[in-house]
Amino acid sequence: MAYRQAIFLDKDGTLIEDVPYNVDPRKIRLMPGVAAGLRRLSGLGYAFIVVTNQAGVARGYFREEALTAVESRLRSLLRDQGVTMQGFYYCPHHPEGTVAAYTTACNCRKPMPGMLLDAAARFGIRLEQSWMVGDILDDVEAGNRAGCKTILVDPTYRERRQITSGLRRPSAVADTFSEAATLMINQIGHGHE
Repeated sequence: MAYRQAIFLDKDGTLIEDVPYNVDPRKIRLMPGVAAGLRRLSGLGYAFIVVTNQAGVARGYFREEALTAVESRLRSLLRDQGVTMQGFYYCPHHPEGTVAAYTTACNCRKPMPGMLLDAAARFGIRLEQSWMVGDILDDVEAGNRAGCKTILVDPTYRERRQITSGLRRPSAVADTFSEAATLMINQIGHGHE
């Protein structure tokens, strides 16, 4: 199925609780408000696509194959809440990695837009009608580089203190995912898509 627009979602700290370098499906839990927010957005014709940096592969903390179980668990958690995830993209690279095959600067590691561009090509997505939602400014920059509207979900106020002009400035800032969903719905409702 082709989609005209997407909501690109960071994984750790945005969709699920941030447990550093976790690949244990039993430790994967949705952040508060995520399920309800995605259900509210699901009827609006957006593809939900996860885009996540997974430097643990390059650092040798886990093998790339371990991400299959992570994706499966996330799909299951969302499906249980009545939400379908159309895509799961990850970057296994890091320029300071210890596993030679993954130690590289690449176009897919956020803040670069490679994962969003790949998904847009695969699903026929119009990036200017899409959103990138994340909890750090690298997520915002990736979305802005791709041509999306962006939302920073920053309940700690840590990231918003570092906002600068240009590519690291989000379209909007929210305290929670639920608030981010409301911001997107309000934009959509006012013809800004």
